[in-house]
Amino acid sequence: MISRLSYRRIIASTLVCLSLVAPWVSAQQTPAVPQPDVPEPLVMIPASPQIAATSWILIDANSGRVLAERNPDERVPPASLTKLMTAYLVERELERGNIQPDDMVPISENAWRTGGSKMFVEVGTRVSVTDLLHGIVIVSGNDASVAMAEYLAGGEAPFADLMNQHAAQLGMENTHYVNATGLPADNHYSSARDLMRLARHIILDYPEHYAIYSQKSFSYNGIDQNNRNRLLWRDDSVDGLKTGWTDAAGYCLVSSAQREDMRLISVVLGTSSEEARAQETQKLLSYGFRYYETLKLYDQGAVLNTPRVWEGTSSELKVGVDRDVYMTVPRSRNDELTARLDINESLVAPIAAGQQVGTMEVRLGDEVVGERPLVALEAVEQGGFFKRMFDKVHRFFSELIGGWFD
Repeated sequence: MISRLSYRRIIASTLVCLSLVAPWVSAQQTPAVPQPDVPEPLVMIPASPQIAATSWILIDANSGRVLAERNPDERVPPASLTKLMTAYLVERELERGNIQPDDMVPISENAWRTGGSKMFVEVGTRVSVTDLLHGIVIVSGNDASVAMAEYLAGGEAPFADLMNQHAAQLGMENTHYVNATGLPADNHYSSARDLMRLARHIILDYPEHYAIYSQKSFSYNGIDQNNRNRLLWRDDSVDGLKTGWTDAAGYCLVSSAQREDMRLISVVLGTSSEEARAQETQKLLSYGFRYYETLKLYDQGAVLNTPRVWEGTSSELKVGVDRDVYMTVPRSRNDELTARLDINESLVAPIAAGQQVGTMEVRLGDEVVGERPLVALEAVEQGGFFKRMFDKVHRFFSELIGGWFD
């Protein structure tokens, strides 16, 4: 009889086809006999398009795979793209219940006097959090941004400190904020990759607020203003996020689009005009949708394996992933995807729910395209004295006998 340890090693070295949740890969278990008379068609991916911008990046929002980039970590003035962080912190406070959508925010003279693009709030009035968030996102109101900074942190300087703390938490290594608006200031900068990370968090962390970014216009105080993201009118799949411009930054656009189950995020910084930032962004999005596809391989909480557990109240552990697993691959190559589950050889109770117990490696042909932690989907408590003693003896002889067959 094959020992449990030997069985484990066999499992660890076996490619597990993705048919667990993706039936389109099940043919990998029984590959068809190749037909030498008919050469397999080549999957050709052209080089990414030439983009007339200082820096740019294109990623899939769900898998996080970078599809194209140029100078993504170069520090540049972010202009009004700064307001993505301002809006993110407002959304975070709403989600945590620290503020309410109908809270009325007092408008200071400082906020009212802020130059640049405006929502046109009036000094001495009170405006709801909901209206100010719309004013920040849709019409890029500097006055609205300062009003919210004062409401959340008591002033723009302490709010900028809060912005920097969250930038560090999100892994934005090439970002530093001085204000909540993006108006020109020394030591105020970001990068294409960092803005991509922030946009991804806006979309995935607070999806209930994301619809604001697709609104084409906003009216406040009798003044109608349009969203400056031209792609909202040209491409029905585009639903966000934010434009920016200053002399130093040039014309910038962080955009996102979804077609079927695939969502892309593009960041284009330092173009020459409003039209250029729209056209260059459209190039990137079209390239990503045309040549790549994103597949959902595993669901969060799906049981992928049930390895042996020693000295526990249960002898088996349900193992899976703690979040949905997506992979972005060139179109027509999804049948080359395979996965290997590498589970720790000796699992001994107690084991906590969510504890990492192994790794899943995903390959596209011979290339490793992703790794994800395997976690315990349930807790296994330590067994009683006799159960532990019995398992210790059982495990000793299993490993001893298993070693003879190595």
